[in-house]
Amino acid sequence: MSNRPDTKRPDFDFPRPTPAQIAAFKGVTAATAHEAQGRRGALDSIIKPLRPGFRILGPAFPAQGQPGDNLTAHAAISFARPGDVIVYSAGGFVDGASFGDTMATAALARGLGGVVIDGAVRDAAELRKLDLPVFARGVSLRSRGDKARLGPLAQAVEVGGIRVEPGDLIIGDDDGVVVIPLADLDEVARVSREKEAKEEEFRSRFRAGGATTWDLFGAGILAKSGYRLAFTETGADIVPV
Repeated sequence: MSNRPDTKRPDFDFPRPTPAQIAAFKGVTAATAHEAQGRRGALDSIIKPLRPGFRILGPAFPAQGQPGDNLTAHAAISFARPGDVIVYSAGGFVDGASFGDTMATAALARGLGGVVIDGAVRDAAELRKLDLPVFARGVSLRSRGDKARLGPLAQAVEVGGIRVEPGDLIIGDDDGVVVIPLADLDEVARVSREKEAKEEEFRSRFRAGGATTWDLFGAGILAKSGYRLAFTETGADIVPV
């Protein structure tokens, strides 16, 4: 029997969005996608990009690590496919980093689409210089990258309070991160386009000076509820119609 290590690379061939499905979300913000799917799928708001302007758009490669042990993150970098977004849970642990610039360099070389970590990163200044979008719960100078326990790869994981399945679409920008289930992509893309077109119509009206947000939203909402805005000598009040 050979003592040579098994170097065969596992093939995590789970369903992923098609290129056309991903392209349908190009330019769609995380906030728009969140609203388009019924205000679902938003990760905890504290998980933010390490650098303003970072944007993530790609299929999820989930990985479940352990606080203080980042062996699973190393495995995810190796086994994810180009374009995949590593969605890594460290259980919200921020008292030690699970990811740093060396790992980011390896992820870039693999062509990965980004990293979302429910935990902390370090080497923040260097990570901000790289073209790998990194989103994290926090930053810690402490190195807690023990390598003793390998957790599940390419299996459902909870990150930032949201269950993420392999192949779900991840959208991240300055506002945060949203997860769109693979089965819902076409419908969410359609609703997102409709919302963007409607909002552009609103902006056009505002730029023209013919309306304000109150004209479009406030008065109509009050009327539907049976109220109106009444002006007094000292201000305004809401009264029944």
